[in-house]
Amino acid sequence: MTPIARRIAEVDWLTVAAELDERGFARVPELLAPAQCKALAGLYEDGKNFRSKVIMARHGFGRGEYQYFADPLPTPVAGLRRELYPLLAPVADRWSEHLRSEQRFPPTLDAYLAQCHGAGQKRPTPLLLKYGAGDYNCLHQDLYGDLVFPLQLTILLSDPERDFTGGEFLLVEQRPRRQSRGEAIRLGQGEAVVFAVRDRPVAGARGYYRATMRHGVSTVRQGSRFTLGIIFHDAK
Repeated sequence: MTPIARRIAEVDWLTVAAELDERGFARVPELLAPAQCKALAGLYEDGKNFRSKVIMARHGFGRGEYQYFADPLPTPVAGLRRELYPLLAPVADRWSEHLRSEQRFPPTLDAYLAQCHGAGQKRPTPLLLKYGAGDYNCLHQDLYGDLVFPLQLTILLSDPERDFTGGEFLLVEQRPRRQSRGEAIRLGQGEAVVFAVRDRPVAGARGYYRATMRHGVSTVRQGSRFTLGIIFHDAK
């Protein structure tokens, strides 16, 4: 068993699933060790690891930049994606059922990616994000085609006690006919947050209804902040 697989196996995924159902997000502590975080952040400057780079300000996305990994994904990134998918697929199936969607998710990542590729979504979506002082990420959803796996996660690679200040992870939920509700989540190094990509089911008096979620990052006041994003659906 790899170190990443061992850490994933130590997580209480029943509690994670319960928190996802209740709030639409869940924290996963110590998913990566500091040395693993440093190694992943260090990949950013080596262009051969990536298929494209986005400067956020050019597109009105905020300030900062990110790069999408190219195939084949680095071994740690591929391992995280492969090991996490089957743990989250049952939650994704349950959410689809509650939202009266016919979409169901196969038990393995390979089988799901085969569906994506059959629909023309063939470009890998895991990414590294880099923020400096004054940078931020506007609220958004990571949708890259018709097929959308309803959960994703981000892992903080930098040390908030040493490397940067500010830069909280933001989630905003909009329920029908209600004002928006926001969460500001201060992650630790190596900690992850799993969250809804687009919609999540919320239990109401007449059954489940759909709540829309968006995510972003507050302004980094000082220093440098790196994060790893794991998205399970590929892009067109």
